Amino acid sequence: MSACGIDLLVVDDHMIIRRGLVQILSENAAIGDIREAHDGASALRAVRERAPRVMLLDIALGERDGLDVLKNVRAEFPAVGVVMLSVYPESQFAVRAIRAGAGAYLNKGCSPDELFGAIERVAAGGVYVTPSIAELLARSVRSDEARAPHESLSNREFQVLELLARGHSVSDIAAQLSLSGNTISTYRARIFDKLGVRSIVELLHYANRHDLLG
Repeated sequence: MSACGIDLLVVDDHMIIRRGLVQILSENAAIGDIREAHDGASALRAVRERAPRVMLLDIALGERDGLDVLKNVRAEFPAVGVVMLSVYPESQFAVRAIRAGAGAYLNKGCSPDELFGAIERVAAGGVYVTPSIAELLARSVRSDEARAPHESLSNREFQVLELLARGHSVSDIAAQLSLSGNTISTYRARIFDKLGVRSIVELLHYANRHDLLG
C-alpha cells in the first residue's frame, strides 16, 4: 500500500469494463494509483515493471486466461493480492481460483461495496470468501478423496466444457476465447476422453449431474 492508498492493476480485455471499474474505484479514498492491462501478457509486463498491491483479474483474457496469469503472479510476486472478477458464476471457477492462490473471487455483478471490501481484505494479506464460496470450498474438501473426472481438466479445458455444455458451437467458442477452431476441437476431444463421454448430449448430462453450470 502506498502513502496515497492501495495501488491497483485492473486486467480485463474489454475497455468499457476497465474504464467503468477505474471510475468506480477512483471514488474511494482508500484507493491509490490505478493502472490498466488488456490481456495476460500486458498484465504480466505491468506487474514486472511495478508490482501493484492488488490486481483485479478477469478469467476470460483470450489466448492466455486469467487463471494462467494468476499462476505466474503467485510464483513471481507472492505479495501481490489477486481478486478474480469474472462473469462466470462462483460454482464454476471460484474453488479453482482460491486454490490457485487468489485472495477473492467475485462475479462482475457484485456491488461496489463488496468489491471494495474484497480489495481491502486482500490488500491486508487476507482472503475474502463469500458464504456461497465457503460452502463450495467445504464441499470440495469433503470430496477430495474421491475426485470427479472433471477435476483433472485444465483451466482452459474446464472453460471450454462449460461453453460446450451451454450449447455454444466450436466456432462460437473459438471466437469468444480468441483461439482457432482446430484448437477448440482438440480441447473438446481431450474433454470427452477425460470425462468418458461420447457426445454433447452425454457431456450435458455429465455437467448437470455434477452441477457444473451453476
